[in-house]
Formats: sequence, C-alpha cells, structure tokens
Amino acid sequence: MGYIPNTPAGREEMLEALGLASIEQLLEKAVPKELMLKQKLELPEPLSEYEALSEALFLSSANFDVQTSVSFLGAGAYDHFVPAAVHHIVGRPEFETAYTPYQAEVSQGTLQAIFEFQSMVAMLLGMDVANASVYDGASGVAEAGMLALASSKGRKIIVSGHLHPHYISVLKTYLHPNGAEIVHCPTVGGLTDLAALKAMIDDNTAAVIMQSPNFVGCIEDGFAFKEAISGSKALLIAVADPISLGMLTPPGAYDADIAVGEGQGLGNALGFGGPYLGLFAAKDAFVRKMPGRLIGASTDDAGTRGFVMTLQTREQHIRREKATSNICTNEALCALAASVYMALIGESGIKTVAKLCFDKAHYLAAKLAEIEGVEIVHKEPFFKEFLIKTTAEANKLVLDLASQGFLAGVPLSRWFPERPNELLVAVTEKRTKMEMDYFAEALAEAVK
Repeated sequence: MGYIPNTPAGREEMLEALGLASIEQLLEKAVPKELMLKQKLELPEPLSEYEALSEALFLSSANFDVQTSVSFLGAGAYDHFVPAAVHHIVGRPEFETAYTPYQAEVSQGTLQAIFEFQSMVAMLLGMDVANASVYDGASGVAEAGMLALASSKGRKIIVSGHLHPHYISVLKTYLHPNGAEIVHCPTVGGLTDLAALKAMIDDNTAAVIMQSPNFVGCIEDGFAFKEAISGSKALLIAVADPISLGMLTPPGAYDADIAVGEGQGLGNALGFGGPYLGLFAAKDAFVRKMPGRLIGASTDDAGTRGFVMTLQTREQHIRREKATSNICTNEALCALAASVYMALIGESGIKTVAKLCFDKAHYLAAKLAEIEGVEIVHKEPFFKEFLIKTTAEANKLVLDLASQGFLAGVPLSRWFPERPNELLVAVTEKRTKMEMDYFAEALAEAVK
C-alpha cells in the first residue's frame, strides 16, 4: 500500500462506502481464500535514495553486456554503433514522455517524425508504402501472414527452413486461431531448396515467406523465389535486415508483395532484448489491410502543410477475432531513433556500414577457418553472420570465451538440440581487426 497515494482515513472512508470492514474482505470477493497470503511479507528495511542507487549499481555489475565485452552475438539482434545524437534527440521530453499519439492531430511533431520514418523505410525496402512500425521483426512476420490470409482464399503458408525460429513460433501463435497451415520448406546447405518450394506450391498456398540474409546468415536469391511462385496466387513475403540493404537488392526490386524486418539495428540499442522495432511495408494494393497506423501529409484550408492519421487498424474493437490485425499502435520512440539514425548517416552511410559488416565478417570467417577443429558450415555467400562448427560443444565455448571478455556467438542448440557443436557468429562495423584477431586466438585455444 506504500505506493498508493491514499491516506488511512481515505481508505477507511472508501471501505465504509463499500460496506466492508477491511481490504481483505474486498480482495476475498475476487481472490480465493486458499490463494491469500496468511503472513506478512518478509521484506528488507527500506533504503535511502543513495543506498538504493548503490545497490542497483552493484547488481548491474553482474551483467555481461556489449559495453564491457566484445560481442559477436547476432541471431536477429546486433551490436551496431548508435551515434550520440540519436540518444540526445529521443531523450527530449516531448518525445520520451509521449506514449502514443492518440490525439494525433495536435501532435504534429510526432506525426512528422513518423511520416519521415515511413518514407525512409519505404525507400530502404524499395516498397510502395510503409506503416508507422509494428512491435518487432517477429510480429511483423506474423502480421504479414495475417495480411496474406486476408487477401487470399488459400490457408497454407510456406516458410523457408532458414526463417528465424522465433519468427516461425510467433507466426504459428498468430495464425493458429485462423486454421492456417504452416509448412516448412527444406533447405540445401545454407539456402532454401527452391525445387522443393516449386513442388509445394498449390492453389491453397496464400504466401511464401523468405528471409535474406537468412537465419544462418546466407544470402537468398529473391528473384529466384519470385520465379518459383510465378503462376500461382501466392504472395511473396520477404524478411530483410535493413542494414544489409546498403549492399543487397531490396525486396521491392524482386517484386515482393510484403517486406518486413527487425529495425533494432537502425539506431536502437540491444537493451537485453528490447524494446525493438518491427518494419512493415507492402505494395499499394494492400494498404487498407496493413496493420497498425499510417501517417499522411495534407494541407488545411489556408494551404498550410500538416500531418494526419490517415489509416489506423481499429477493427479489432468491432470484429474481434475476425480482425485483420490486432495491432493499432506503433513503436514510436524506437521508430524515432531509427529515423534519426537514417537521417544522420544517410544513403552513403548505410552503404558504408553494410560494407564494413560484410568485409569484417568475411575477414573473421577466413581467420576462423584456419583454426584446427573449426569449420565454416555453409559455403554460400553470407552478409555479416555465419555458422561455424567446432570440435568443442558450443555452450562450453561460449562460457570459456566469456571469461576472456568475448560474447562469442549464439549456440544453435538453443533451437536445434541435435546440433550442439555449431555456433552462429555475427560481425558488425564496430568490431576492430585487433578484437577479431584476439578472438580467433582465444577460440583456437578453447577448441584444443
């Protein structure tokens, strides 16, 4: 009760009005007696502000983060550089304290920021229109699946075997109530088996979901995917790493119908898992079925330019489980960070960051391939992430290298228990030659 700003007298007055003698009587109306705590909580004595801050700092020192270590973690979340200006701008009170623009038309600054975000995301993905963002990459994939089902009579969605396992899990959760069938397309090496994909397409296929670079880091051929589904009514949903688009062909160029992705790498910190940023873009034909909200520009009677909430998914209030989408808001602050990041580094900056990631990842892969007991699993072209297999168990390697200041990568056994010796390694523009050389030396010792 210490955090509820009611005086004892005020609480007594409210209980009297309810005809109750105690708070416990009130709780008993909703909570079964057997679940009620019978004794007082054994809490420590309260701390002063200074003592609480000291305790929090002490506890946080147990964290092993990217500020105090060299990170090669990836699998969908990456240690990219975030310019100081991003933190400064998103930390301004008019942005940081705002939850979401429900009174949209009086939030012109917020609406303009979202409008700019949409414009840059659409340009980056090469698509007609982008929304104000969704929650993260996984929900973006799931919402794309929902849109495909709403646009087709088909109930089957084919996913590449190298689509991120988390994305597949969320997709299944979303689509289960709709009676959709999720079918996995097999892989050959580091890529999707396109011959198998062609054989799987039928009249019941609503969409095919590909990811490039895929979960194991390899670059898929979007044009080949589009060719594989040609002649069918299936939509092509492309999942893209936005940083990779500084080098790779954007989804719009190979005629993807929907493009989604995780936007964390665009100026958003890792944050121990969130909050993150879902990118969602599509062809004009699907704009009225898109999730979330869409901000547009207009003019008033005097010809002054202004920004308005053009479209917003509100049908879940009416149609409930039959709604196209249940997302009606957006990750406004994370989207703002992405907008500031993209505006700061510009087109040439995205290309530079992408090339640095590509070059450094290939440098490290070549170094690791020289180590006895280490092999690069896939020979196909990759962007900034690659899979290695070692003679040692990956989980043990991660612990051994952590003691030397390295976040070595993500063990594949987290999702595939039958693959205990494989490690997914990611390299961003932040990694230096010295860091990579030391990492290679440490790994060589660890696998002996």
